[in-house]
Amino acid sequence: MCGIAGWVDFARDLSGEHRTIDAMTDTLTPRGPDARGVWCAGHAALGHTRTSVIDLTGGVQPMTAEEDGRTIAVITYSGEVYNFRELRNELEQRGHRFRTRSDTEVVLRSYLEWGADCATRLEGMFSFGVWDVRDQSLLLVRDRFGIKPLFYSLRPGGVLFASEPKALLAHPETGTAVDLDGLREVFSTAKQPGQTVFRDQREVRPGHTLTVRPGKVVERRYWALSARPHTEDLDGTVDHVRSLLEDIVLRELVSDVPLCTTLSGGLDSSAVTALAARWQRKVNGERVRSVTTTYVGYSENFRPDDTRDTADAPYAAELARHVDADHTDIVLDTAALTDPEARKAAMTAQDMPTTVGDMDTSFYLMLRAIRQHSTVALTGETADEIFGGFRWVHDDELVRSGTFPWVANEKRQPGCANGQGRGLFDRSFLQKLDMDRYYADNYHQALAEAPHQEGEDEREHLMRSVCYVKLARWLPMLLDRSDRLAMTSGLETRVPFCDHRLVEYVYNVPWAFKTFDGREKSLLRAAVKDLLPPSVLDRRKSPYPVTQDPAYTRALHQELADLLADPNAPVLPLLDRSAADEVLRHPKDVAQDWPSRMNVEMALQFNSWLKHYGVSLEL
Repeated sequence: MCGIAGWVDFARDLSGEHRTIDAMTDTLTPRGPDARGVWCAGHAALGHTRTSVIDLTGGVQPMTAEEDGRTIAVITYSGEVYNFRELRNELEQRGHRFRTRSDTEVVLRSYLEWGADCATRLEGMFSFGVWDVRDQSLLLVRDRFGIKPLFYSLRPGGVLFASEPKALLAHPETGTAVDLDGLREVFSTAKQPGQTVFRDQREVRPGHTLTVRPGKVVERRYWALSARPHTEDLDGTVDHVRSLLEDIVLRELVSDVPLCTTLSGGLDSSAVTALAARWQRKVNGERVRSVTTTYVGYSENFRPDDTRDTADAPYAAELARHVDADHTDIVLDTAALTDPEARKAAMTAQDMPTTVGDMDTSFYLMLRAIRQHSTVALTGETADEIFGGFRWVHDDELVRSGTFPWVANEKRQPGCANGQGRGLFDRSFLQKLDMDRYYADNYHQALAEAPHQEGEDEREHLMRSVCYVKLARWLPMLLDRSDRLAMTSGLETRVPFCDHRLVEYVYNVPWAFKTFDGREKSLLRAAVKDLLPPSVLDRRKSPYPVTQDPAYTRALHQELADLLADPNAPVLPLLDRSAADEVLRHPKDVAQDWPSRMNVEMALQFNSWLKHYGVSLEL
């Protein structure tokens, strides 16, 4: 897992531009602490930072391919292609010769064999750029769901690209202007495909390639979900899901470095951990390593809120005992959550503030701690999106609300009348953002994209649409957050539930099958019921925990008071001062009012972002 960066300029010789590509590459050092490299020649300059996972000595990048003693192509690549061994065998039969054991070389050779169509043959998570010396073209490729990020900026003479916006910002010809569309992305919980926060940047969309030649840029979609008839009965469907999960987890255990699972004690992460435990024993004769994160006193003093019925740690401990995992508990305290450096690291990892508050900081701290003893972590993320795990998916009022169900659900929460994280911002600023219109346009665009089967009844049509908008607008946001917060510590996270074969299959399973026992994630629960203890198997969905320590809220309120007292705070003109003062006068119960706390956290993070990046707002 790595960081990639590149600069192509068809009007300039970049052979001597090491300083610029070095600066871009250096911003990505956290993504690749094990090695770095740059390649400059002609009209292209490529950079790479590496977290070594497979073929620790042979996978050095940027990697070149030669023919008759001359370089014909160069790649800078981030990701894991899980079918690289099968592809390598096929390419060897076609006459290709390999000098490493790495999947990077397989991807490069796949490009030489199939060109841009190589993307259709890669299974896994990846983003990469290939500079073809022969025809002076650049190919950018991103995996089907956008698990690995890939940003770019078109310039008069060519293009810049990188794993993260900060690398593009390190180029002297880019700026930090953010317009209203970019601000909508900051406050949104529904990702607009291709849109980014900084005005002059874009994302390569999931499942797309971008080919850049002199005076010509061609975007092409190489993969999309499709609607197909489902022919298996319920028992056959459950068996098929189990078979896919077995194969996916086995493939994703391949690593030349220490690997673990992140375990919350919920159905999703427990299923991954249990499957991994079986394969580790069978294939390697080892115990699986698992990690759980909680807060000091959280389990002992837990109080249910609107979305969380139970604390994670007791269920995680039971599952770890059940599968005989080598288990570690990571316990965070309020001091860690309020540490300015940790909060800044979580914000700069994503190059923007977010609306989820301490969940970002705690997630970052968890992933950083995992990296101390593992380089790769398998997670249970995206199972909710695929199998129907969120509570709002099963609320008829929300799924018929005419907007994204999770957005409609946000407005039910106390302190979220203006939307999650926007409660302390000025009304005139929010009117300019007009998030309701933004969401409406984005939602209807997503609905128009959704593939459907012929003959669907009204309920099936509705729920297939809901499933699609989750995958197309919620999932990319979740995946980007996970990648960026993990890779800032050089930790590779893998998401078995995001295997495209599983997603394609489950997308076409009837909604009645997905809820056959009257609960969320019925198919997944049935597929792994023999692996889990009853308490974990039957546990109700519980989102990622937020701290319930009143000391955390007090610390936030003190920071807010300090911000309001600073006449130079850049966020002040955007805030509703009366709303902020009201929060300080009447602090509410921390366990029951976490949405209101997110409003404070967003105001603080927004201010930090404006200062740290020197953002130029175009309102």
